[in-house]
Amino acid sequence: MTTRPPNRRHSLSTLVYRHKPIPHSETSHPGDPIPREPQGGLRTMRDMSPQLQAQFDVGSPRSSGESLGDMSNDTSDSEAPSTPLTEHDSSNEERFDKLPSMQSSPQREKKRRASTTYVSSSEEIKRLLGDGNGTKMLEKFCCGEGCCKLEAIPLSHAQLGFRPIVRPDNAAFRFINPTLGALTLDTPLTKVIELPESKTSFGSLRRQSIAEKFPGEEHGHDAYSVRTRAPEYMKPHPPYDIYSAPVYGARELTKPGAEKRTFHFDLDVTEYPEEGGVDFKVGGAVGICPPNDPDVVDAILDQLGMPRMVRDRPIRLHTTGGRWPTIWGDEGARELVTTRREILTWTVDISSTAPTKPLFRVLAEHATEESEKQILMYMCSAQGQSAFCDLRTGPHITLQQLLQAFPSSKPPLEALLPSLTQLMPRFYSLSNDPHVSSDREGLAGRRLIEVAVTVHETQTHTSDKRSGVGSGFLERIAMQYIEAEKQASSDATPGIAGRDLNLRVPMFRGLMSNPLSREFASDGPMMLIGAGVGMAPFRGFILNRLKNANCANKIWLVQGVRDSLLDEIYQGELGAHEKEIKKVVQSRAAPPPDSRLPVDSSSGETLAVKEHRSERKVAKYVQDEVRAQADIVWFVINAPDGRIFVCGSTKGMGEGVERALMDVAIDKGGLDEETAKEFWDQKKKDGQYIAETW
Repeated sequence: MTTRPPNRRHSLSTLVYRHKPIPHSETSHPGDPIPREPQGGLRTMRDMSPQLQAQFDVGSPRSSGESLGDMSNDTSDSEAPSTPLTEHDSSNEERFDKLPSMQSSPQREKKRRASTTYVSSSEEIKRLLGDGNGTKMLEKFCCGEGCCKLEAIPLSHAQLGFRPIVRPDNAAFRFINPTLGALTLDTPLTKVIELPESKTSFGSLRRQSIAEKFPGEEHGHDAYSVRTRAPEYMKPHPPYDIYSAPVYGARELTKPGAEKRTFHFDLDVTEYPEEGGVDFKVGGAVGICPPNDPDVVDAILDQLGMPRMVRDRPIRLHTTGGRWPTIWGDEGARELVTTRREILTWTVDISSTAPTKPLFRVLAEHATEESEKQILMYMCSAQGQSAFCDLRTGPHITLQQLLQAFPSSKPPLEALLPSLTQLMPRFYSLSNDPHVSSDREGLAGRRLIEVAVTVHETQTHTSDKRSGVGSGFLERIAMQYIEAEKQASSDATPGIAGRDLNLRVPMFRGLMSNPLSREFASDGPMMLIGAGVGMAPFRGFILNRLKNANCANKIWLVQGVRDSLLDEIYQGELGAHEKEIKKVVQSRAAPPPDSRLPVDSSSGETLAVKEHRSERKVAKYVQDEVRAQADIVWFVINAPDGRIFVCGSTKGMGEGVERALMDVAIDKGGLDEETAKEFWDQKKKDGQYIAETW
């Protein structure tokens, strides 16, 4: 899946909740608190009346991983549970039509995006702003009400004959566009933070002495070696090293035209070392240690004015304390051999972390143009607090963009390092059962793990797209493999050309006791709810369950996609009962008109569009389907061994599903809001409701 930040496990009590009634249908019976085992599979709402559909579809937030209409409603001759159409209850239709419509809230002026924790008074904000130690603490307390402007520069300063600021004339600065207000070259700035303490230094080193003083570091330090081999000193899970896993296979799961590209990887872990008896498990997440984009690294080295002959020269790195440049190694002083390119490639985050005040302070210290220096000093002062908060919550800004925006600042690399954060691993859920995959035909004893990764992109000041550090690295690996396979002769054995490239992914075993893996059981009813690449770990669950002949009547999968024709991942890979156990929900249902398709003469629409309209496949979201399948939700969560798993983006999908589950508990169980919250919180504690969102 896409790059994953730390998982958010919200309490339901933190959500702003507004009840939305679940529909009356064959699969959803409000007011019936008795859990009953479903006699069929997941059913659709396709045959509901337009009025009932309108009542059902109002107000669903759009999320990054949701989806659109139905997958398929073909009947099956299998004895496994089928997926019949949902028939609406006409006796209840009039009652639903009379429900009061939801009133939209009046339009208000858009405020700065606020965080989820609030401060009760402006005095607390003053205390937070007054110490000049940056906004790391402030971010958790920002209320979005403008308290950060308490020490803003008075407008009168612009009228006192002070020398004006000359804004840097380049695209990167215009993209950042900081709010400078009445700032001038002579404006006094207070509470400017101190330069960060330097804990690193470089020393010269002769290549001939590397073998003697640093045994085990005789490997190449040239640019190619650095880009393809992770340093051993990184230690993501001491005392074990990073494992360089061969890429056994790679393919794109999405189709051309999909809004987000998703790739599947087969990684060979046959020779992965034993680590305390811990093995790869279904539902687990492996850690990937991605390097920074080599083109971005070179661009930064160019902007710092570093000669090319110096970039790959081995140096002795001294640190006075801390864990850096390891990931989770022991704290303490270190002495090791590296290169400047290796440091920027593997050990510091130059792309995915928002700029900090210490970084602005370092850039200000080494800026030679006075307007640039004053702007940078302003950003790490009390007067610039509002502009700094705007920058942190606005468009994504990288180190490369900052250096381009303030071209006169060229700090030495060792001075820059203390203000940068550690480049951390990215975690990706296994999309297979490792034991099932190892039984695939033709593996000849090889052991594979499989992951799916969605490429995350953000806008840059050059109007291009910037890929995430982890997903961008894996996409580059996948494209090399796929291109090699395309160039191979038609009679070549599939996979040979790609594997001949000897592509490697630096990884470690990661999290094999995370909630998805820990709470997965090989029996008992399960409802799996996933959007986008969040569906990937559920593939492993289902493949594991396929070992059980009676698994189909115990699994229900709701998969959210944008368009099933473009980005429904792992379609057709969930076994013989896939159509019975899976419901695909699409957030963009209507197919685009195509002049090449037959056109209906009476309406002027293509036949495909007309058929689509006649079937009333309206745009829907995962949380809507949860309400539509309220009977299954209620049965699974009340079964002694039942479990509901949710995986995907927190914003939109994750929060929307939690609200839908609240609706089910209120309408099916007859609970009030507070009791419904307590019900689901208890199910979380009992390991029956597991939400892994990011």
